[in-house]
Amino acid sequence: MQAEIITVGTEILLGQILNTNVKFLSEQLASLGINLYFNTTVGDNKDRLKQALAIASDRADLVILTGGLGPTADDLTKESLAEFLQLPLVVVPEELNKIKSLYHKTGHKWAENNIKQCAFIPNSYILTNKVGSAPGMALKFENTAFVVLPGPPKEMTCMFLNYAVPWIKNTFNCEVSDMLYSKILKFTGIGEPSLEVLLADLFEVQTEITLALYAKTGEIQLRITTRAENKEDFERKISPVLTEIKKRTIPYLFGENEIIFTEAVAQLLLQKNLKISTAESCTGGMLAQYFTSIPGSSGFFLGSVVSYANNIKEQVLGVSSDLLEKHGAVSREVGSAMAERIRVLTGSDLGIGVTGIAGPSGGTQQKPVGLVYIALATPDKTICNECHFNGDREMIRLRSVDKALYLTWKYLKNILD
Repeated sequence: MQAEIITVGTEILLGQILNTNVKFLSEQLASLGINLYFNTTVGDNKDRLKQALAIASDRADLVILTGGLGPTADDLTKESLAEFLQLPLVVVPEELNKIKSLYHKTGHKWAENNIKQCAFIPNSYILTNKVGSAPGMALKFENTAFVVLPGPPKEMTCMFLNYAVPWIKNTFNCEVSDMLYSKILKFTGIGEPSLEVLLADLFEVQTEITLALYAKTGEIQLRITTRAENKEDFERKISPVLTEIKKRTIPYLFGENEIIFTEAVAQLLLQKNLKISTAESCTGGMLAQYFTSIPGSSGFFLGSVVSYANNIKEQVLGVSSDLLEKHGAVSREVGSAMAERIRVLTGSDLGIGVTGIAGPSGGTQQKPVGLVYIALATPDKTICNECHFNGDREMIRLRSVDKALYLTWKYLKNILD
């Protein structure tokens, strides 16, 4: 069974609003076991919408439209669908009374153009709008089913879950069977091409179980997807490939599904009953912000010093003035000293020091923009990595934080080089 989503609204094409409806509907269709191969966005134009409907109905069993159900002249979705199917729109008195009653309750002035919200294709199933005023509509015409939903996300979500889903299940009977399940594995410290090479043979033989890679800032995601009767059946089906992937990616795999990397680091710190603190220069406290965004961070994070100026590095942290004069603030020696001093000052088990040049100015030929030293001081030793990051100021700062988290994670996992 195949579906297509058509989102209606010129404001989406202009980038004035984010199309969150597609994300929600895509996830819901997957959970129903319905394949979604295409989604289309069309402006408030009847001819172009009818063109989109012609294409969609030719290649999909189910076409879901969102948006364009309001009372104004540019709300054309139902009219366009009716013209495309060569069917009339008829005002349903019960729905007209409902909307008039709603306007009376809310104190809004009634306008005659609201009547168009109460017009439906004969014999269609009316989808109740519990959140807003415009009802939706569902019908099957020849070989294609059409579901028409409002554009506002809260209205669309409520209507789809409560009314559209039961109608879809009833209309297609047993055709909506096995559901589509996915598991997301998350990796860090490795690029997308390298991870693909590591798992190349698994990508080549995929059939029922599919694998897909996605690159995000600071991490790579691998989605494992297949159809199954239920969650337990899904876990059983993917178990062999999941085991093989984990075996090959131990140095990079940090978690599954919704977990973020900072949470993975925090969990390890809590499991090992270790405390950490940070001394930051170019990141300006961003790493501390990441740590403290985790609920319960007081269980592992002791504090931070944002030692942006040299006199703060010297007077607050206690970094030697000789080191600063001899090697400069952006150096392996000062980065290491920052990590060691914050560990001593706070009494933490681990200390992180970050110093670098985030730009856009301040770089030299010897020390260019993007040069960052990230150090981790432990009870036994201090490790300091020299990093060279590309990007603008914010990207360099973000990548510095990601690298500091990765260095900490590797230490906690006992996989330091």
